[in-house]
Amino acid sequence: MIEDIKILDTVERYIRGEMKPDERLQFENLRKTNTEIDLLVVEHTLFLQQLNHFGERKTFRSSLNDVHIDLTEQGKIDSMKLKGKAKVVYIWKRYRRVAAIAAVFAGVTTLTITALVNAVSPKADNAKITELSRDIQDIKRVQDNQGKEVNNLRKKITTVPAPAFKAGGSGFLIDGKGYLVTNAHIIRNSKNIVVINNKGEQFKAIVAKVFTDKDIAILKIDDEAYKSVGSLPYGIRKSSTDVAEPIYTLGYPRNEIVYSEGYLSAKTGFNGDTLSCQLGIAANRGNSGGPVFNQDGEVIGVISTKEMEAEGVAFAIQSKFIYNAIDELKKDTSYQSLKLPAKSSVRGLNKKDQVKKIQDYVFMVKGD
Repeated sequence: MIEDIKILDTVERYIRGEMKPDERLQFENLRKTNTEIDLLVVEHTLFLQQLNHFGERKTFRSSLNDVHIDLTEQGKIDSMKLKGKAKVVYIWKRYRRVAAIAAVFAGVTTLTITALVNAVSPKADNAKITELSRDIQDIKRVQDNQGKEVNNLRKKITTVPAPAFKAGGSGFLIDGKGYLVTNAHIIRNSKNIVVINNKGEQFKAIVAKVFTDKDIAILKIDDEAYKSVGSLPYGIRKSSTDVAEPIYTLGYPRNEIVYSEGYLSAKTGFNGDTLSCQLGIAANRGNSGGPVFNQDGEVIGVISTKEMEAEGVAFAIQSKFIYNAIDELKKDTSYQSLKLPAKSSVRGLNKKDQVKKIQDYVFMVKGD
């Protein structure tokens, strides 16, 4: 019994913010490992909230009663003459503004309690990371504004309406004939896909194959306007790289290509996931599907997600799984000619010169 009281006292000090930083950190670690303590924190938080709410309601009812007595003493109402339904109607008409305020107060209190439960309850693991695909409605609005004059000139021409693209990210060539790698979650359920290069040239693309378990999609540019390119300036690494090795990314978190640099912080991903690796780098929505390069200009991964509760922590699908995906794709004889670039021709160049040679092969990807 005494031990229970001590635990409850500790929980209450935690809720009220009365713990020192070190003590609070230790208690939060205890919550993560002890479900009973965590549940006690949630239940006691709600209990204290309900006590406060009950006290506020009592105070409010007392205030209403004081107003009623005051109006009676002033002769503005006669409580004795108001009986049954007539009294209810009279009080409602006279105090409906006060009642409305009370209703709003009750609603706010309910929302507060709901938010409190969400805040103190333990989060599921899949809520701690987020995909880095991009909502591109803003892109469409910009394009609509920029294209007003062109559209005015085309009023007399009947055209098929362009699809409304909703999701976007990045991708990069793995074969000069127009094959690209991106994340599967970017083009999920998309019927129309376009890719746009650093020069603003837009091409239609189709899905060659999707590997949902690896979050990898292979796209093929299917557009007469696209011209095949020769050898790619970067290679795709088959083996893992070293922790603390400098890395950089190129992608489209905005309407132009963006460079970001960091380092490999772990060889595995979130909670030890062996499919991905962990990056110490700033990543934003739109970076999904973009290549991660080491200092030799080799692709070591495909950036896909980031941790929501930590700044500068992102995750990338390891590049060796691109090889696995292509081996699977080549079981279809129509893709036998696809060949991944093994060597980097930009090795030894500084990052600025590497980016100049690489950026034209990194694309924005949009799906409807």
